[in-house]
Amino acid sequence: MAGAGTRNLKTKTMAGTDKQRPMIAEGPVVILVEPQLGENIGMVARAMANFGLAELRIVAPRDGWPNPKAEAAASGAIHVIEGVRLFDTLTDSLTDCAYAVATTARQREGFKTVLGPVEAARNLRGRHAGGMKTAIIFGRERFGLNNEEVGLADDIVTFPVNPAFASLNLAQAVLLMSYEWMKSGMEEGEALPFAGPEFVPAPKEQLYGLFDQLEQALESRGYFRPPERKPVLVESFRSVFTRAGYSSEEIRVLRGIISSLDRFSPSNPRGSGSPGDDPRRASTGGKRSKKRAGQEND
Repeated sequence: MAGAGTRNLKTKTMAGTDKQRPMIAEGPVVILVEPQLGENIGMVARAMANFGLAELRIVAPRDGWPNPKAEAAASGAIHVIEGVRLFDTLTDSLTDCAYAVATTARQREGFKTVLGPVEAARNLRGRHAGGMKTAIIFGRERFGLNNEEVGLADDIVTFPVNPAFASLNLAQAVLLMSYEWMKSGMEEGEALPFAGPEFVPAPKEQLYGLFDQLEQALESRGYFRPPERKPVLVESFRSVFTRAGYSSEEIRVLRGIISSLDRFSPSNPRGSGSPGDDPRRASTGGKRSKKRAGQEND
């Protein structure tokens, strides 16, 4: 029955569609974190197709995937539904993205820049035009994104809504961002809304590798004190590093610094000698030893 429903949706002509025109299918990835209802996913797909977005990623959908209710609610946006990619975690879904924004209706503590949908769409458009992979993250229907998930994004997007009634359903939020995305590419006389940096931000996979290395180095030195504050401290330094938009070269420099500092360990504390005394730098240490010996002979 699900297959028959899909075939009907493919052949049915929806009001406002024109199959003689080329289908726009580009732009940022839309990521849904743990969506609950298949109908909501389908309406998200329809909103995306309305405004030229096509790549939908879903993190741990409650009712599994594929979902016939999503196909029905998509109202013809089957190219979006058929291209859905599933992920177990938000981190996994972001590894190939260089810039991501997280949508939220609640004020968050941290170091993130808060953008409106217009400015966020311009940022996404500029980076997309420069060849970067970008993403817009949407949370659960009931309570949105948690702080750790927001911390994985570069910036926050919030909508100017009635403060006494600020709740948007999932498809509405996607529709607003999709609309602003398309509108950002229709401004006359502007190929790019701003001049971005000359370097290309590193993929999230490299940034997350830096996080892991830094966390391990800090853990071995007892940085996380008291232990129960570790989640808060980890979230803070991740927020600082995601805000900067480091290039691959900059991340390599930072990891090199951490590796150098990592020569000092609980078994070889800072007070026990200089980095030149490290046996892993025998050649340097040997040269220094010979020089000192020559001075003593003099």
